[in-house]
Amino acid sequence: MQHDISTCSFEHFAGEVYPFLDITPFHRTYYRILELYARGRIRKLIVSVPPQHGKSVGATTLLPAYMLGLDPDTRIAIASYSGTLASRFNRRVQRIIESREYGAIFPATTIKQGTKPAGYIRTSDQVEIIDHRGELLSVGREGSLTGNRVDCFILDDLYKDAMEAQSPLIRQNCWEWYTSVVRTRMHNTSREIIVFTRWHEEDLIGKLMATERVRMLERWSDIDAVEPDEWLYLNFEAVKSSPPTEIDPRERGEALWPEQHSVALLESKRRLDPVRFEAMYQGHPTAREGLLYGDGFAEYDTLPRDIVRRACYTDTADGGGDYLCSVAYVVDTDGVIYVTDVAHTQEAMDISERMVSEMLVRNDIREAVVESNNGGRGFARSLQRLTPTVRIEWFHQSANKEARILSNSATVLHNIRMPRGWNLRWPEFYTNLTTYRRLFKANKHDDAADVLTGIVEREVHSRQRRVVTAFLKR
Repeated sequence: MQHDISTCSFEHFAGEVYPFLDITPFHRTYYRILELYARGRIRKLIVSVPPQHGKSVGATTLLPAYMLGLDPDTRIAIASYSGTLASRFNRRVQRIIESREYGAIFPATTIKQGTKPAGYIRTSDQVEIIDHRGELLSVGREGSLTGNRVDCFILDDLYKDAMEAQSPLIRQNCWEWYTSVVRTRMHNTSREIIVFTRWHEEDLIGKLMATERVRMLERWSDIDAVEPDEWLYLNFEAVKSSPPTEIDPRERGEALWPEQHSVALLESKRRLDPVRFEAMYQGHPTAREGLLYGDGFAEYDTLPRDIVRRACYTDTADGGGDYLCSVAYVVDTDGVIYVTDVAHTQEAMDISERMVSEMLVRNDIREAVVESNNGGRGFARSLQRLTPTVRIEWFHQSANKEARILSNSATVLHNIRMPRGWNLRWPEFYTNLTTYRRLFKANKHDDAADVLTGIVEREVHSRQRRVVTAFLKR
């Protein structure tokens, strides 16, 4: 059956040549964007996709075959962290082009039929389209493309693993290869697509975002609004944590491909290493050396016997995307603070009020303090009504949040203890603290850090002031 090339969508093409594909709503969106790139509607595209979600099948196997079908004169180069992997992608594309299904869709694009012209090249690294100028090249990172003009570059995972991505030398070599090889083989109408699993905030994507204009792809209209020198950047989070968009309308907490990677499975991976999970699965890399707390929290197995205070500190949500964070804790005679319970939620106020009140009762809390900013006073009054046996206090926090959190970070780590296994009990609270960055503006949420800072301000600094005052009165 012959197909009309002009109307053959990328999704239809994928289903014809790879009938075994599981095309979910995520893949439909991904494939639609790849088609717009293939047809020239997008010139510079960055897509960040979690591992094992079909990133390379779409962009590095199916896409070059589709583009050569649309235009057999296109010169395409595939680059990856090794020449061996890039050659493997090349061979997969060749097998697709040789298939009967492909020939029915794109009969003019061939690499085996008919009489081969003089000088025709076909290897695992390079193949030419017969009777056309098109070709497919493959090269490893830092490999040479001397003499080859390229119409389309497809860069897929230029770092093999975390060890490579963490190496400043490899990152710099990758950047120099990109600027001296990839960019020098391009012309006025060349196109680039970078498909990565993120590893480090200073990987190639990070460097491009720091040096060139990048527009986040959130609406389909962004494609027509992009400037000629701008990149379009789309990040698919494994577990949706950013607000829904037209491109990715999932609600917070929904998995990208739940049939293969459920939320439960993904959260279990997050608990193993939240920093790496944020990079690889969420597309939000953070250099460990840039973390404020990291994995520096001490843990305890049992509470001390000499408890002198049972208290709670609550910071209500500033807006719809923020968390209410409430931490119950005890203090021993040495002033060490032991966290006993946490309410960390984005639920509506009526639900969070009941969550916190139940936590106060469950932990035998005698006194609780609530920041009165952003509706905190009303929350405190409701809390007092729900738990009349607890003394509820509210106050307005006027000090600069960034300065407070940064200046108290060492005190937080020195004086606060977490229960062993707290990463399993409160995974979001754990992630928000252990991935919290020193660069304040780079953090999406500061609720957990703000609450721990408030606790040490009240318990540690107040205790120190009382000691000084008592000494001066002698």
